[in-house]
Amino acid sequence: MAKALRELQNQLQLVDVAIEICDARVVASSRNPELGRLLQNKPRILLMNKSDLADPVVTDRWLVKMRAEGVEALAFNAAARRGTSQVIQAIGRAAAPKVEAAKRKGVRKTVRVAVVGVPNVGKSTLINCLAGAARARVQDKPGVTRGKQWVRLGDFLELMDTPGLLWPRLEDPKTALLLAFTGAIRDTVRTQEELAQALLQDLETTYPKTLEQRYGLVAPDPNPLDTVCRKRGFLLPGGQPDSLRAAQAVLDEFRAGRLGRISLEVPSP
Repeated sequence: MAKALRELQNQLQLVDVAIEICDARVVASSRNPELGRLLQNKPRILLMNKSDLADPVVTDRWLVKMRAEGVEALAFNAAARRGTSQVIQAIGRAAAPKVEAAKRKGVRKTVRVAVVGVPNVGKSTLINCLAGAARARVQDKPGVTRGKQWVRLGDFLELMDTPGLLWPRLEDPKTALLLAFTGAIRDTVRTQEELAQALLQDLETTYPKTLEQRYGLVAPDPNPLDTVCRKRGFLLPGGQPDSLRAAQAVLDEFRAGRLGRISLEVPSP
């Protein structure tokens, strides 16, 4: 990751605007602080992607906070291919000073935009959404994009897809957990059973009714994963709970939005 950050720093010299994508469910934890340092001199747009999976009330609070801090922020759902005109307009606003400066010299400038963010937040999906076709590789797992890819959108707009970049050391265990919950880092960081148990315990506090409706789980529960096993019939021979199967179900259902619209981080006051 440190090497990739150095390479990105060199590549950013070629671009006029940066689109930073984060996960709307974990806005703070899915923003690489190193990217903030690299992009501090570039016009930047923050896209809070996967907003269809996030709690809309919390998303609105994040938008208010970001805009109060002077950040051009948009809630977005790249997978649905909607709202592309808002993104194009935001790029136009961010690039306007350079475009106007070139125009005064009699030059029609090609705007180059870098799409950056941590793994699995939807960078390639956004590019395909804006291009209207599958131009960048997409999979629902981190680490698919291995190097930069340039995609031309019309005669005067180019997008650069970049690999997902984490900071070299994830020192905050809570941040690491949130990134694992959303699939930004691989499940091998912790076992799936540990991840699912931690996620259920988190949701017991913030979305208890969701857990009760989905799994029949009434908080506080000393072992919520075992409860999911019993309620879903995930049992091994002899009646022992099949915790791995339950963990996979919980993580898959959360990531796919089948638990409802959930945000795991709220903005500080």
